[in-house]
Amino acid sequence: MERLSVPQGEFDLDRHPIVANDPLRAWDAADGYLLRHLAGRVGGEGGDAAQAGPTVDLGGTVLIVNDAFGALSTALAERGPWTMSDSYLAQRAGRHNLRQNGTADAGGRWMTDLDPPPGVIDALLIKVPKSLALLEDQLHRIRPGLHADTIIIGAAMAKHIHSSTLELFERIIGPTRTSPADKKARLIFATPDLDLRPTPSPWPRSFSCPPGDHQVISHAGVFSGERLDVGTRFFLETLPKGSGAEHVIDLGCGNGVVGMMSAVRNPRAEVTFIDESYRAVASAEATFRANLTDDRPARFVVGNNLADLAEGEPLAAGSVDRVLNNPPFHVDRAVGDAVAWQMFVESREALRDDGELWVIGNRHLGYHAKLRRIFGNCDTIASNAKFVVLRSTRA
Repeated sequence: MERLSVPQGEFDLDRHPIVANDPLRAWDAADGYLLRHLAGRVGGEGGDAAQAGPTVDLGGTVLIVNDAFGALSTALAERGPWTMSDSYLAQRAGRHNLRQNGTADAGGRWMTDLDPPPGVIDALLIKVPKSLALLEDQLHRIRPGLHADTIIIGAAMAKHIHSSTLELFERIIGPTRTSPADKKARLIFATPDLDLRPTPSPWPRSFSCPPGDHQVISHAGVFSGERLDVGTRFFLETLPKGSGAEHVIDLGCGNGVVGMMSAVRNPRAEVTFIDESYRAVASAEATFRANLTDDRPARFVVGNNLADLAEGEPLAAGSVDRVLNNPPFHVDRAVGDAVAWQMFVESREALRDDGELWVIGNRHLGYHAKLRRIFGNCDTIASNAKFVVLRSTRA
């Protein structure tokens, strides 16, 4: 836990999942810059010499988008904002931080970014996501609620704001400008142009997945959203066909192509798709339904890997025959192996005796060492110059 000090107050904030001795904070300089700007604390590079300026009137309906761990939602809780996020963990962290700062009762309402946004938005505060596709679709979804006087402020680290970022705001919202840098962060200011007629959002998209010309459907921001990536293609080439009734989990399912193909190859397999992204799980369900009959059973779960599922009953220990996993080695813009380690540990707990965890990863990540430590074994199923497919069995 670390303390965020901003003009709105001091707030103890945690990231989620909570990790002992986590070196990363639950906010970045862009959060601080935005909160100082709203309070009229303006200044040059660094912000320490900030001087009083006009405050920003956040009256009416406030919508906060992509608040990674609730820093903005907590600091602005008295405004009762709507908070929109694709991340289950972001929403969980936000609610946790509201509670531990005594602002849960004042804090506003939560939604996924596939839910309909408020019908009228008076202030839009948006952290610019890593994915331009996600930003594009979010702006399209939000635009109908804007009016001529809507305040629109984006925030990000300066290195993540590109000309293409500003072009999206210009094309979908209206005239756009940026602030000076402050602690390597910048703000984006957009003015709604109600005469603009942007083309509809191109998302979700679909593409074909060989063999058999299966269809993959992806919402914006989901990994491998426009074509089958080379790592997944390699993984699909190695997957077992399976036979007989079995419970398979596509863990960190993304657009669901791995779990879908596992179900195609074994007509008696029941697949559970799990991801912490609402868009990913929606994509996985659309992919599954596009390729299999309506009566084929499957579960689609938004949750924090296997231990804490947001929907449905938690998985019983020893109830799973096979887990298929392409673990992320970065979360948003932070690189690390904590998520992969959690996935491997929880997979072992969920697997029955002789159940298998199949993992694909870049060769340099060294997953084999982690798997041997957790399972006591690890076999190399296939490898090429870039990727390796590994299998560990619960003894």
